[in-house]
Amino acid sequence: MAFDRQKIVEAVKEAKARAKPRHFTQTVEMAVNLKEIDLKKPENRFKLEVVLPHGRGKEPKIAVIADGAVAEAAKKLGLDVVSGEHLEELAKNPREARKLAKKYDMFIAAAPLMPKIGRYLGRYLGPRNKMPQVVPPTMTNLDPIIARLKRTVKLQLKNNPVVHAPIGTEGMDDEKLTENAEAVLNAIIGKLERGENQVKSVYVKTTMGPAVKVER
Repeated sequence: MAFDRQKIVEAVKEAKARAKPRHFTQTVEMAVNLKEIDLKKPENRFKLEVVLPHGRGKEPKIAVIADGAVAEAAKKLGLDVVSGEHLEELAKNPREARKLAKKYDMFIAAAPLMPKIGRYLGRYLGPRNKMPQVVPPTMTNLDPIIARLKRTVKLQLKNNPVVHAPIGTEGMDDEKLTENAEAVLNAIIGKLERGENQVKSVYVKTTMGPAVKVER
């Protein structure tokens, strides 16, 4: 582990303590600043999915883009469904397509609709790192995929040498937030050519609170 666990715990506690009370549950976020990495080289950029050991602390908004069996399975779980026909309508209404991309945290899609999704929604989902999890068109049990997605965070290193990640919410136990933070850190370090030597600094904060540095 690149950072001492106790140091992460201390940063988490301080970030929560310094957060002013709000009328909503704040997310606890982590920023990992990197150094000595040339992001002009495509091989140095990455996208990652990390399953948090203790979940995200709150349920992400998930939509399912599908027809047929997958759509029916989604409706049984009370999930919002975007049909193939609706996709065609979004092609003519960029404003609605943008709103859809912003509204949901994650998407699941039946494989046959992926070409249309790429054509009509790709420009809105891609930059937000929200391209759908693809499932077979005959899938009738979405429970395992939904359960995993609810604990998953998506990370992206693109144009700036920093990776942001939610690691839970302010109501979660400090130790659990720390273990989530470690999972994220380990995943990022695993993608770096020189591992933890390319980590410049790590900060923890709540949505509206000040950033607290994790000391090394």
